[in-house]
Amino acid sequence: MGGAVSAGEDNDELVDNLKEAQYIRSERVEQAFRAVDRAHYYLEEFRDNAYKDLAWKHGNLHLSAPCIYSEVMEALDLQPGLSFLNLGSGTGYLSSMVGLILGPFGVNHGVELHSDVIAYAKQKLDVFIRTSSSFDTFDFCEPSFVTGNCLEIAPDCCQYDRVYCGAGVQKEHEDYMKSLLKVGGILVMPLEEKLTKITRTGPSAWETKKILAVSFAPLVQPCRAEPGRARLVQLPPLAARSLQDLARIAIRGAIKKLVQQEAASRGGGGPKSTPRCKRRRVRRRRMETIVFLDKEVFASRICSPSDDTSCEDLEGERRGQEEKTLPASKPDPPVNFLREKVLSLPLPEPLKYYLLYYREK
Repeated sequence: MGGAVSAGEDNDELVDNLKEAQYIRSERVEQAFRAVDRAHYYLEEFRDNAYKDLAWKHGNLHLSAPCIYSEVMEALDLQPGLSFLNLGSGTGYLSSMVGLILGPFGVNHGVELHSDVIAYAKQKLDVFIRTSSSFDTFDFCEPSFVTGNCLEIAPDCCQYDRVYCGAGVQKEHEDYMKSLLKVGGILVMPLEEKLTKITRTGPSAWETKKILAVSFAPLVQPCRAEPGRARLVQLPPLAARSLQDLARIAIRGAIKKLVQQEAASRGGGGPKSTPRCKRRRVRRRRMETIVFLDKEVFASRICSPSDDTSCEDLEGERRGQEEKTLPASKPDPPVNFLREKVLSLPLPEPLKYYLLYYREK
């Protein structure tokens, strides 16, 4: 059974808690979680719960708990340039984090049953591309979403290096899921109440590892097609990038290297984000409880009312130290060095904004 972690006050603190609880174990996964703010994928009126380690569901919108997503990301062992298929892609939160790791030469596809969720995911993706500083910090593999039942994917579709299914897979569909995977690829899915990692080691050879006890809502079974009407889901084609797009990727990469070299020559070791101002947390004893949320279940750790009073004394002492050491105001937002450099180049304005993907400041 997967354990939940303490709630955070912001996205960075949520990631800190996931690291402390050993749900996030690799630098790549940590960077992706920090770069994509979970709250941005919530409806405005529900964002107070965004940094709790709980699943969220509203209508057809759904987000799994952060501890589940972190276990999935770690199990997938993502690398730049791989192809990824997200079955039940939902809000696009997971696909966006994966895209930061895959880079510009990866493949990032999602299949979602509900058309209204696809529209929501595309809107969130558009906002991320236009406004998030992470888009310039990382090389991004933009997700492509299609509507349909993931059990009705056309049999002539390509296979993928990494596949994740975000709904409970019945035993009779296990072989179907495996067929979507390339040799050497990894499939992660809830199978028989366990989050399961399956590695394809050969054309007919598999290694299976049970990661975590979970309970997901099962996959929706396909409806029978109307006579004469095909219901097969056509995944996005694997189109080659245009020469113009490849040139933009290469130029942005060269500029990033130049920025890093200039910073290193000044003794800075490369551009860094302004340090965030973190509050001190006092550890308290926690007890295990089981949380049920719309058919998804996981263990949650909550503070016990009988916490040691010594924690309060320790907090008082630390508060006095913080008053002397913490800055009086919040740090300035991090500088987007890539954007500044591009805008300073002696280039025509349309070319500058093309290199910046016409993004807002």
